[in-house]
Amino acid sequence: MDVRLTRAGNRMIGLAMMMLVSAVIGTVVVAAAKSPAKPVTPEPPAAAPAAAAPTKTPLPTKYVVLTFDDGPDIEYTPKVLDILAKYDAKATFFEVGQNVQKHPELTKRIHAAGHSVENHTWNHADLRKLSATAFRQQVMSTDQAIRAQIGSTPGCLRPPYGGVSATVRQRATALGKDLVVWTVDSRDWTKPGTAAIVQRVVKNVHSGSVILMHDGGGNRSQTVAALPTILKTLKAQGYGFRTLTC
Repeated sequence: MDVRLTRAGNRMIGLAMMMLVSAVIGTVVVAAAKSPAKPVTPEPPAAAPAAAAPTKTPLPTKYVVLTFDDGPDIEYTPKVLDILAKYDAKATFFEVGQNVQKHPELTKRIHAAGHSVENHTWNHADLRKLSATAFRQQVMSTDQAIRAQIGSTPGCLRPPYGGVSATVRQRATALGKDLVVWTVDSRDWTKPGTAAIVQRVVKNVHSGSVILMHDGGGNRSQTVAALPTILKTLKAQGYGFRTLTC
């Protein structure tokens, strides 16, 4: 049987279809609204590049210890420092307290350049001849003067004239000091001439030698003149330079 719909029937069917489609769409929208959104996991931040670890210059295995006594001196200490810098050499300066008091800027400069600053008494007194009170004053006053400039207290004490005795050792230990003398004496204080100073040093050194020279206490022009040759010769022989810390 052929069924024919009237125009009104067609309208009714179309309306019904539109209502059905709207209902389906509404259901989908509601369902989507009720479904929780999947959380977005943030990607971890990119790792920062690792900072390069500071490298320490290894201490030389073949070495000498350069030491300078009786400064700081306004004329000769700056010249010694300039020469040491030129040859990339470090040294230990045993300073007299009253000279530190006179020239504090030189003590600061020595320390800032990476050298060691140590104690050589207040006015170059022979520690063997002092009372316990005078001994303590000589050492502690110098400690105070140096500490005011470099921010730390010397641990090494060089007795003037190399004057060591059982009493000096005992008193130094009680003050927390290690006594330090030398193994190679340039005898520059005798002013023997530049060539003699050079020869006394380079002919007598071996690895670990502690070399005595002076940057104060008198005319040290021969020491200043000898120092470049000493440093060049020692470096050519494979020596490095260490400083003293006690």
